[in-house]
Amino acid sequence: MKRRNFIKTISTATLAASVSSPAINGDFSSPVKSLIKPSRLKKDDKIAIVTPGSYITEEEKEESIDNLYKLGFRVTYSDRLMQKNGYFSATDEERAADVNEMFKRDDVKGIMCARGGYGCARILPFLDYHLIRDNPKPLIGFSDITALHYAIYKFSRLITFHGPVGVSTFSRFSVNNFNDVLIEPKDNLELVNSLNDNNYNPYGISTIAEGVADGELIGGNLSIVTSLIGTDYDIDYTGKIIFLEEFMEEPYRIDRMLTQMVQASKFKSAAGVALGVFKMCESDKTNPSFKNSFTLMEVLKDRLGNLGIPVVYGLSFGHVVDKFTLPFGVRAELNTETNQLKLLEPGVI
Repeated sequence: MKRRNFIKTISTATLAASVSSPAINGDFSSPVKSLIKPSRLKKDDKIAIVTPGSYITEEEKEESIDNLYKLGFRVTYSDRLMQKNGYFSATDEERAADVNEMFKRDDVKGIMCARGGYGCARILPFLDYHLIRDNPKPLIGFSDITALHYAIYKFSRLITFHGPVGVSTFSRFSVNNFNDVLIEPKDNLELVNSLNDNNYNPYGISTIAEGVADGELIGGNLSIVTSLIGTDYDIDYTGKIIFLEEFMEEPYRIDRMLTQMVQASKFKSAAGVALGVFKMCESDKTNPSFKNSFTLMEVLKDRLGNLGIPVVYGLSFGHVVDKFTLPFGVRAELNTETNQLKLLEPGVI
């Protein structure tokens, strides 16, 4: 995109956000208290593919469609899916309009993000949170999609799902967990961790601080979680089990982000911390940022080991082959004796 057009797009988006953002205008200053559970998915349901962040290639579109067909769903998408706007899939307004449209469409029973990348936070002012609340359906994705989970949880009070994106590797483990959460929901579902060596977890399942916690499950990608601190889309962490994952960030960057959360008192009243796999988050040996570095585990123990709440590392979610589907907002239990998460209630009805 030409620089002049890009600046025009940014200016238009900024102006629109300042005028029309539901959060800024206070339409949701007192969101409804109770969380809404969407209807469970069924085989042959129509699932919409959206790209709320970065663009996808034709190959990635076909891969996403094929993955959903193999899960037993029909697929739909709009003509916005394959647009490109710099590193985004379309303009901020167009990406938000796609999400709004798929929530509005009666024939669409669920929404899966084709990928994350970058850009979801930019569309938050343009989402129609009343529309989303009035048309509840599962929204599924992880990584940059964390921004959507936070905003929809806060302003629509709808349970969404931190799970695979369209271009994920749908291993048998991931499919089974997807089905157990979204298609055949179970009470008191124990999430059994993957033993797959391809899950890039040299530390295994590690207890950083002992204990048992019970609370609403919220979180996502660490970079996105920290980027929302102090914004309209930040949420109250009191009594919550915070789940976090990260990808390709060196230990000093993990240290910086966790320090921000500590200093913002995000862990102060939390119930516990469930850490997924922080894939490729050790110091780069070929081009290290520092000649001497702490390991990832040393950073995690230093920043999270003395919070007075249970903390477990290595649970099966994040940028890994085998991943859980985690309902954002349901009650869960974290137990360091078993090093497991248990979903205490279904995320769908």
